[in-house]
Amino acid sequence: MQLVLMKDYEKLGKAMDVVTVKDGYGRNFLVPSGIAVPATEGNKKIVAQAKNSAEKREEKKLKQARQLAKKIEQIPCTMPVKVGEDEKIFGSVTAQDIADIIKKEGFDIEKRAVELDEPIKQLGVYSVKINLYKDVYAKVKVWVVKEEQ
Repeated sequence: MQLVLMKDYEKLGKAMDVVTVKDGYGRNFLVPSGIAVPATEGNKKIVAQAKNSAEKREEKKLKQARQLAKKIEQIPCTMPVKVGEDEKIFGSVTAQDIADIIKKEGFDIEKRAVELDEPIKQLGVYSVKINLYKDVYAKVKVWVVKEEQ
């Protein structure tokens, strides 16, 4: 029996996939629980249209993410920090601090998008990776400088 999955189902596949299952499994479990519908010609056409529109949305989001990455890479990120003796930083520069700098420039970036291997604890220039979308990253240079008093 061929069915069209309406939801992602771990054992069979993702939503909008056409799958072949045993008749009893499809008729007694998948269709009544709303996980799948019979793979009629009408349902197959609806699935094809839904996949097509989903691909177009995905392309649009990817294009927007790439444009955003180019804009974010142009931002000058300077982080003034308090330092003590021997040029040691009080505390550290975290992903939240970098996200806040980027937000001040008008880009809404969450702290989870900023990828730091470990918090920055010394003065200098650091390259920070920002995850914007699937496989779309922006590289931002962060200058950690001594705060003037």
